[in-house]
Amino acid sequence: MIHDDTNAADILMGDVVRLEDVLSRDSVTSVSKSFFALFGLPVRVISHEGDLLADVHRDRPLCNYLNTLSNGERACANTVGVVRDLEPDGQTIVHPCFTGAVYRISPLAYQGRPIGRLIVGPYVPAETQVPPTSLTSIDEAIDVPTVRGHFDRMPRVREDIAEELSAHLRGVLELLVFSGHRAQLASTMQVASVRENYRELAEKNEALKTSYDELKQLDQLKSTFLATVSHELRTPLTSIIGYAEMLESGAAGALSDGQAEFLKTIRGKADQLLGLISSLLDLGHLEAKNLELHSEAVDPRALLSDVGSTVVPHANRRNVVLDIEVADDTPKIWGDPVRLRQILLNLADNALKFSHEGGAVVLAAAPGEIEAGGPAGLGDALFAASRPAVVLTVRDAGIGIPEENLARIFDAFYQVDSGTTRAHGGAGLGLSIVKQLVDGHDGKIEVTSARDEGTIFTVKLPAANDDA
Repeated sequence: MIHDDTNAADILMGDVVRLEDVLSRDSVTSVSKSFFALFGLPVRVISHEGDLLADVHRDRPLCNYLNTLSNGERACANTVGVVRDLEPDGQTIVHPCFTGAVYRISPLAYQGRPIGRLIVGPYVPAETQVPPTSLTSIDEAIDVPTVRGHFDRMPRVREDIAEELSAHLRGVLELLVFSGHRAQLASTMQVASVRENYRELAEKNEALKTSYDELKQLDQLKSTFLATVSHELRTPLTSIIGYAEMLESGAAGALSDGQAEFLKTIRGKADQLLGLISSLLDLGHLEAKNLELHSEAVDPRALLSDVGSTVVPHANRRNVVLDIEVADDTPKIWGDPVRLRQILLNLADNALKFSHEGGAVVLAAAPGEIEAGGPAGLGDALFAASRPAVVLTVRDAGIGIPEENLARIFDAFYQVDSGTTRAHGGAGLGLSIVKQLVDGHDGKIEVTSARDEGTIFTVKLPAANDDA
């Protein structure tokens, strides 16, 4: 584990700062236990900072006996303390014990840096056959025969063998340090990479949020501007239409044929402009989510007949046949009759606008269902019941909509025929308003189309209850 920025920097530069950073106590203890099991020699591993990482030994009868004597206990504690604090400066230290045993203290280093030490012992050199005087005279109360018996049972190793065993164990531990360091380095680099990626992602996310807030503000300014301009235009436009009506009625005197024709043009263009302004106001209300719907049970046959009678003059001018089809078992629609009429008028007007001369447009209504699911997720699709609905269809056999444009036809101000020489009028607001009105009724709208084969708009709206 990296404890501070210095450690992290050193590891990233390829150095091991502390033995504990790259070796776990469990791994060191496991290796030491294997060594002890094979050779019976006690092992201690101490970090450069003095932390005991492994201590594998078995209490010897000699040590246990000496610790029952006051002088023996002090001598043992002093020897252990000295051995523990010895720092081998690149060379192995063989430190004698008053018992005749020895400790072999070997340095652990990595990339030229001391990182700890390995202590093997105590053990008795094989050349030592009898206990030294320093042991037998350590305390007045010592029982020499007992001490001799315990001394004979101490582990014995030839010095050259002890040196090889110690070097072998040191090599294993330094190999573990190498492997641990590489793993630590890889982990640190991976963490650094993740942090850098996270930082970049956070910066991009912040930039995206800033852009979103700016776009949202601009969109709000656009909506406010359109609403303000639309309100300001509608008042004088209403006056223009009113005065044109009075002139047409002869309130200011008789009109010549030419004057009457001019007034008719003025009145038609003013009505067209008033329709555009109304659409802009509707769009503003819909985007602000403050358009109120006054829902009631609406007869689909009466609704389609009313819309048909409204658009039939347009159909006649374009020599397009208008058909109305309503299935006998079609239920009533639960919705705002004014807004339902607006939905169908927009769709019917579009169908007529893009129909070929001599073609046909069909307005149809039939019973159906609004499928569960959608944005709420798969759970709703599996467990929520579908709702009874009325399926309204507006079908034409006109020029159709290219497939690459279908995904955007409900965007405000978007027009498939958007060139400067486009043959069809309109501001690109009708379908956007239709989509938002359908959504406001908790309905669904779909479109299928093919170039030169026609377009079908399908609107599914909730059916009214039987007692509505």
